[in-house]
Amino acid sequence: MKPVPLMQVEGLRVDFGHRVRAVRDVDLEVYEGETLGLVGESGCGKSTLGKAMLRVIEPSAGAIRYLGLDITGLRGAVLRRTRAELQMVFQDPFGSLNPRRKVADIVAEPLLRARRADRATARRTADELLDLVGLGRSAGERRPHEFSGGQRQRIGIARALAPSPRFVVADEPVSALDVSIQAQIINLLADLTRDRGLTMLFISHDLGVVRHVADRVAVMYLGRIIEVAARDAFFAGPAHPYSEALLSSVPALSPQPARERIVVEGEPPDPADPPPGCAYHTRCRYAAERCRTEEPTLRDIAPGRQVRCHFPLPTVQEGPSS
Repeated sequence: MKPVPLMQVEGLRVDFGHRVRAVRDVDLEVYEGETLGLVGESGCGKSTLGKAMLRVIEPSAGAIRYLGLDITGLRGAVLRRTRAELQMVFQDPFGSLNPRRKVADIVAEPLLRARRADRATARRTADELLDLVGLGRSAGERRPHEFSGGQRQRIGIARALAPSPRFVVADEPVSALDVSIQAQIINLLADLTRDRGLTMLFISHDLGVVRHVADRVAVMYLGRIIEVAARDAFFAGPAHPYSEALLSSVPALSPQPARERIVVEGEPPDPADPPPGCAYHTRCRYAAERCRTEEPTLRDIAPGRQVRCHFPLPTVQEGPSS
């Protein structure tokens, strides 16, 4: 029997204004204990999808399910209790922290609000978490501006862990940090995910980072999921032409160092005016007439492998594509 996903979205759509559809009818599952890496160009809708899954941004249509329960319409105390189990680590480790508050109060806040803990319990938990993320409990008496970018991200991670969540969205958690600090934060997240049994959606444009932390990979383009695969299968041979181009741009990740560098021509289409047919056909070197007129669906091409393409690459699907 197929396991019930911890988090699942069905037909999820997020519109900004009357014309811009940032997330377009996304179906996606995240299973308990895994880290799903979500990759794609800037502006493709990755962060919007992650925030919508936590109801930080309200979806325009579709369903969000947590352990099979539709949480899309939850309000008030019920939503607050559910949100305690669904937390986020933000991209900007400074902008997401209140500069006027002490670090211990920042970390303890989710316990006070979502879990209704008493102040003594919340402070004790904050001290333990500050130790856990490598800052030490003495950091609790200081304010965010007194810390470096990497240290502030550790504060953000401690805050996300405070209410003992089961699902965490990490939204580009290292992209604003110096390269020398990124590995430390990545390793910290990997250790915490393993040791605390967390399930994570890890959003990044850095395929090297995703290869290190993810169990599965989902690729997003112009608001849609266009490929989902196990990590090793994805990096061994992508099924979608866009995924192939992404991988080819990072030589260190290519299975064969001599693999051709594929340059994706042009800019992504305007989300307010997407092209007919396949959204990628305007930049795809394999595009055929069918791609220009008929929109592909996300379909299974192998166990655990889905692609939104009329002509999946033969590195994944043996024989001629349908």
